[in-house]
Amino acid sequence: MSENKIILVTGGSGLVGKAIQTVLEDEKKSDETWIFVNSKDANLCDLEETKKLFEKHKPTHVIHLAAMVGGLFHNMNHNLDFLRNNLQMNSNVLDVSYATGVKKVVSCLSTCIFPDKTTCPIDETMIHNGPPHPSNFGYSYAKRMIDIMNKAYHEQHGCLYTSVVPCNVFGPHDNYNLESSHVIPGLIRRLHDVTEAGGKTFTVLGTGKPLRQFIYSLDLAKLFLWVLREYNEIEPIILSVDEAAEVSIRQLTEELAKAFDFKGEIVFDTTKADGQYKKTASNAKLRKYLPDFEFTPFPVAVKESVDWYRANYQNARN
Repeated sequence: MSENKIILVTGGSGLVGKAIQTVLEDEKKSDETWIFVNSKDANLCDLEETKKLFEKHKPTHVIHLAAMVGGLFHNMNHNLDFLRNNLQMNSNVLDVSYATGVKKVVSCLSTCIFPDKTTCPIDETMIHNGPPHPSNFGYSYAKRMIDIMNKAYHEQHGCLYTSVVPCNVFGPHDNYNLESSHVIPGLIRRLHDVTEAGGKTFTVLGTGKPLRQFIYSLDLAKLFLWVLREYNEIEPIILSVDEAAEVSIRQLTEELAKAFDFKGEIVFDTTKADGQYKKTASNAKLRKYLPDFEFTPFPVAVKESVDWYRANYQNARN
């Protein structure tokens, strides 16, 4: 008989945490107890609060999603905050996990941590091959250090701490705050505001040319469960849609307009920064393990995300 796993999910009320909760409604196992916590339960930048959280729940496994996150312009203005807070938080979670005998930790990185000057597609071996894009160097270096700490804990103590690298995540329960949101929820919020006001023009910042891979949060949640249960490498694994599923910001905007049934004009403000043009990630390692995994078609995922926001915008994270 397998022993009961007690799985603590930090950042449990965020986009990915909520998606994991949704997927568990169908995929929960009898030998798993899931505990979802957020910043109200403990400030993970504080070591003592982190210790108390672990003492209370006594997890055997941890999915570490908590982070200080934000979009391009928020990162550009707060690199020191992103660096310090994320370094502190990640160090505390791994430190207390080791001290309390947690058997496995799965931390969440991001494709934006990869080198700015690199060849595409990017794979898991290239994380430390050069400086990240200068717009978000604080966040990127803090996230890179999780990979370094995982290797050090394994080398010195034999710990099974690993990490996943999702491409751009979107879906229900996202952060729609215009100051700190990522691209899809930010555009959903702004197009919602335009349609509610009866506007005829939707202005998008930048040229619309940059290319991105987007993963639906419910697909990512299913992959997180697989990583927790089955993936036992220390080396990180990229959780991304296939390279062929890459879309431009213009294509994304057109898909959102369809989901909103917006018939007005889409205008691109080319005076605003685009960020990196392309950061295509290879999911070859994931496909080696899960060759038949089916991702939700992008138009379906966009429509479901828009419909969720329209139904829940009064209570959403605006």
